[in-house]
Amino acid sequence: MIHPSLLLRRALLADAIFSGTSAVVLTLGAGALAQLLNLPDALLRETGLFLILYAAFVGWLGTRQTMPKMWAAIVVAGNVAWTLLSFALLFSALVSPNLLGEIMVAAQAVATGVFAELQYMGLRRSNSAMAV
Repeated sequence: MIHPSLLLRRALLADAIFSGTSAVVLTLGAGALAQLLNLPDALLRETGLFLILYAAFVGWLGTRQTMPKMWAAIVVAGNVAWTLLSFALLFSALVSPNLLGEIMVAAQAVATGVFAELQYMGLRRSNSAMAV
């Protein structure tokens, strides 16, 4: 168990807010967004449904006074994977988004990468605080 640094807790909570907002927009607006971005409706809706669970978990984790180090590390690794896979999706032949769709996928990938970096930095600070 670690005592999470303030940076880690805030980065987790910011991630939860961003992911929760995205979850609502993607789940409820998948049809309209699919037409606007030229992305599959099912991809958007299922991503939104996943993000509901993810946001709830990360938000809960961000409110803990102590947490398993592994859980925080899994969130960081998941955000890194999400970032890389989002860019891979754009370069694959699996989807053919229009320019706005490409911008939206890239923007959320960059935001997720920023969360991963902030969470990693916060996790490192948490470890240092525990060693003292």
